[in-house]
Amino acid sequence: MRLLWLLAARDLRQAWASGGLWLPVAFLLLVASLYPFAVGPDATILRRTGGGMIWIAALLASLLPVDRLVAPDADAGILDQIALRGIGEEMLVSARLLAHWLGFGPPLMIATLPAAALLKLDGATTATLELGLLTGTPALAALGLLVATLTAGLRSSGALAGLLALPLAVPLLIFGAGTLGGGSGAALKFLGAASLLLVAITPIAGGAAIRAGRD
Repeated sequence: MRLLWLLAARDLRQAWASGGLWLPVAFLLLVASLYPFAVGPDATILRRTGGGMIWIAALLASLLPVDRLVAPDADAGILDQIALRGIGEEMLVSARLLAHWLGFGPPLMIATLPAAALLKLDGATTATLELGLLTGTPALAALGLLVATLTAGLRSSGALAGLLALPLAVPLLIFGAGTLGGGSGAALKFLGAASLLLVAITPIAGGAAIRAGRD
């Protein structure tokens, strides 16, 4: 467990040094600021559509650093050096997943509060949106990291990873937006199940992809 946190802290320091931790926050606030100009200032329309817009912004924000998650370290030989020290690829991917989520998940949830005010969302809707993001952002982080490991070493890997991740994220968007509709809470349960599944398989599949790329 200590090794996991040490690797995650290293990745977080790199993200901080490159300014990657502020990109999701700036992106979400920028989108929330521009969205009323696109659909008009009608508070009813903003309340009806603002939550879904925040989910789309959250997905795109999770993909902003995808080209820096694996490819630079693979090209520089850092992944090989870590493997030579006896650290398994699954552990490495688990630490990177934790760092990736910490780098965009909690900051995005904090930025959602002023974004919700810009979009005229009421308190109950904002609370539901925050709960959905808490449940779904680990899945978005896992999906982004998974496609990053699969495309590392390929030309234009960042763009390719985005193209692969967007259609795969459609169920997450459906369940995430579905949580805002009230009802029995089934959408939140499905979102939680999808998040657990992606978080569980990403270290295994990502570690195998890194080994395959090295061979």
